[in-house]
Amino acid sequence: MRFKKEIDFVHLSKYFYIFSIALTVAGLIFLAIFGLNYSVDFKAGSNVDVALSKSITLEQLQPALKEAGMEHEPTVTIGDKRVNIRYDQELTDAKSETLKMAINKIDDKASFEINTVDTEMAKELARNAIYSVLLASIGIIIYVSIRFEWRFALAAIVALLHDAFMVVAVFSIFRLEVDITFIIAVLTIIGYSINDTIVIFDRIRENLRFGKQKSYEDLKHLVNKSVMQTLMRSLYTALTVFIAAFFLLIMGGESIRMFSLAMVIGLLFGAYSSIFIASPLWLLLKKRQKPAVKNPAKA
Repeated sequence: MRFKKEIDFVHLSKYFYIFSIALTVAGLIFLAIFGLNYSVDFKAGSNVDVALSKSITLEQLQPALKEAGMEHEPTVTIGDKRVNIRYDQELTDAKSETLKMAINKIDDKASFEINTVDTEMAKELARNAIYSVLLASIGIIIYVSIRFEWRFALAAIVALLHDAFMVVAVFSIFRLEVDITFIIAVLTIIGYSINDTIVIFDRIRENLRFGKQKSYEDLKHLVNKSVMQTLMRSLYTALTVFIAAFFLLIMGGESIRMFSLAMVIGLLFGAYSSIFIASPLWLLLKKRQKPAVKNPAKA
């Protein structure tokens, strides 16, 4: 598929910048007020996943929950032959056995998976998740700075952090549950984002070698040309991965639902960040390089 007319990606990028900045501000406000909706993976408590041989209702389950005798009411999610029970307190062995026996009275073929996280473990998981993202970002900065130059590295980091934070912002705004698979999804999105960005940056670097850029307009034309040359590859790659993640979201199990949803959201933002965030930002940084370009036209 070929385009007969050059698309001004640099000019269009301002609309994507406005959208991303607006969503970032909204995300920061929601994070400051409400924070993230952490699952039991990141806060003390117990999560009970029950696989049943038949479907049951919440009314049928209530007597079993009362027999467990926990101080606070749990959060219960009922699906097709599946029940998820989340307690904000740690479920002791005795309470676990009582709950199992009570549910077995309803369905004697029920199977249980109980995960308990104490306070210190939850804090350590949260810290390690943040460190993982920071270490990945530092490694990428070093690699891109050596392979290209610091302007490419800075633009690439802004783009991948943009993708990661957009996912965090959406999860915060819509109060979606954040579990350990969410962190895996964010790290996967970072890897995907930097890969797509490097492809475009590599083409920009190649075109810089064989062209003579004397003005801002020349650089702008070079960026638009480079993006155009890699556009279909980027779109096909994004579409392929998006389709896989989308069907995982629809057909996958409950345990990977948040992972799949985070991937779908991240891929949507990643599809445009390399084109409309990273490349125009590199152009802005390059424009400020000395010797300064005289009388640059407006982008």
